[in-house]
Amino acid sequence: MNAEEYANLERIEPTHWYYAGKREMVRRWISRARPPRREDLLLDCGAGTGLFAQEMQGICRVMVLDDHEEALRILKTRFGSEQILSLAGDRVPLPDESLDYVTALDVLEHVPDDAAVVSGFHRLLKKDGIVVITVPASMALWSDWDEALHHYRRYHRAQLRTLFDDSKWEVLQVNYTNIVVYPAVWLVRKWRRRFPLREDRPRSEDRLPPSWLNGMLKRVFVELAMVKIPFPFGVSLVLVARRR
Repeated sequence: MNAEEYANLERIEPTHWYYAGKREMVRRWISRARPPRREDLLLDCGAGTGLFAQEMQGICRVMVLDDHEEALRILKTRFGSEQILSLAGDRVPLPDESLDYVTALDVLEHVPDDAAVVSGFHRLLKKDGIVVITVPASMALWSDWDEALHHYRRYHRAQLRTLFDDSKWEVLQVNYTNIVVYPAVWLVRKWRRRFPLREDRPRSEDRLPPSWLNGMLKRVFVELAMVKIPFPFGVSLVLVARRR
């Protein structure tokens, strides 16, 4: 992402229903999969502004990983230098089986070889370690927003599930999220394909809804993301897996 996109993210993510809801959902799935202890170590990959990792610091030890200059600038304001990592080539500079948790929140869509990244997560996690992944779903929703964020793809459920081989992972959850807003998002993005926004008009993704709607959307998003019912579609996907 460019500096303007990071500025947009830093401005809205503390309270926007999607970003705040995603962080709450991931915390809840981590606690459900295996409640963290203070001595446990979590690595947030593609940490961006670091807000999720910052919120997790009261629960366990955290490290953050990113390789974008603007992200690293922001992370240095929130974490000690010993907590911040950048890639050494294509490799995370940590020993094998050194982590208890790995999170990658809307990260895999940014990398050409997502299978290699998942293999790296397996290397880093201890036995029974937990990984939580979120990704954007459905190529039918591809839009200028994906292009601005330099996405390679949006996922369908089977495509994401295939990355986690049964011999290496126990998949605890893989499901669509943001089900309720899917029709509205589909309509808005179809409209924008035919009638692109002027450069001086903000995208809907960059605006905060009214507080009552923002709170309602967050609650619905989080609660539906925690159920086991397999939904047929959604704007996003969540996957939770345990390393064998």
